[in-house]
Amino acid sequence: MSAETGTLAPVDEQITLKDLHVDPYPIYKRLRAEAPVLRVKAAGRTFLTKAADTKFVKDNPAIFSSNDPNTPMKPAFQAHTLMRKDGAEHLSERMAMAPALLPKTIQEVWQPLYRQYAAEYLDRLPRGEIVDLHKQLSAPIAARILAHILGIPEATDEEMIFWSQALIDGAGNFGWEPGPFAVSDHANLEMNALLGKAVERVRAVPDHSALSVMVNAENPIPMSQIVANIKIAIGGGINEPRDALSTIVFGLLTEPEQLEEVRRTGKWGQAFEEGVRWVAPIQASSRLVTEDVEIRGCHIPRGDTVMTIQASANHDEDLYDHPERYDVFRTRNPHQAFGSGPHHCAGTHVARRTVGAVMTEMLFERFPGMTLPDPSVVQWRGFGFRGPINLPVILN
Repeated sequence: MSAETGTLAPVDEQITLKDLHVDPYPIYKRLRAEAPVLRVKAAGRTFLTKAADTKFVKDNPAIFSSNDPNTPMKPAFQAHTLMRKDGAEHLSERMAMAPALLPKTIQEVWQPLYRQYAAEYLDRLPRGEIVDLHKQLSAPIAARILAHILGIPEATDEEMIFWSQALIDGAGNFGWEPGPFAVSDHANLEMNALLGKAVERVRAVPDHSALSVMVNAENPIPMSQIVANIKIAIGGGINEPRDALSTIVFGLLTEPEQLEEVRRTGKWGQAFEEGVRWVAPIQASSRLVTEDVEIRGCHIPRGDTVMTIQASANHDEDLYDHPERYDVFRTRNPHQAFGSGPHHCAGTHVARRTVGAVMTEMLFERFPGMTLPDPSVVQWRGFGFRGPINLPVILN
């Protein structure tokens, strides 16, 4: 069937952004079954909730452009970032940071540093009382290693966490409320001031960091884009490992038999992959449609904006049995938590080699009697980005 002969996707006027922020999974389950291609009025987007469709979009940037002018990302970051570019332009900016994120650099420089900080941050946690692990471990350790990888170690954990949240709240501000942009404007002022000094430092004393690699390159990309790259990494580089760690800990503590088996087999990497499948830290992404296209019999016109719902793709019944359950020992796990195609997450290897290969095991080794007294008090939030916002555990 040609793109012209399909009918437009149905429109939904009932789903609210608040519904999606608080508890999107039952909604996505219904959409996969009843309306996998759906125009959601509250978001101003056509939602795609099946794994095959989200992958098709990500793998075809010529038809589905990242340069969506209707996204709040530009005002949030005060820049046209590489997340909203495709082709050679996207590649040149992505490759500018790449040397800092090579597997060899991660293994030789960042992983040992992460292990050192992980031990220090675990040492600070009190035993035998309730601790919010999300706020006291998951967020600060993600902030600390990222500050070093990016080349801004002088930024405090608190600053990094604030900037990251301000940027992602702004980028996810699909209701275009003024409040989140006021906060991201303030964060941009602080980041710009710190980056100005950091650039001079890495010029004088180069290191392995992303900032140093970009500033000291033979043919550097423009300074405006170096700054935008660092901001993009701050925006995504804290919440993803933070939320992944908290999600995995919650999953393992609520599935004690699996935890026992992971300990016995050392399958910490699998526990990580299942965590990011189960609750994808990046839940949804926008793409601008550049030519008329048809998906599942629905005509999607040029100029429309589709939203790939990775959160839903990772629960697609075509690929997973009992997708709503955390299950480390699935026979296959082709999740899309790190995206697909040219925009595949640049921080994937860092997350796998820190949270997946180091922190989860160290945490359960250090506190083998850790308990989650009441799983029902853990709150999960977020539409564009999602994870627990608290994780009260007792460490023993």
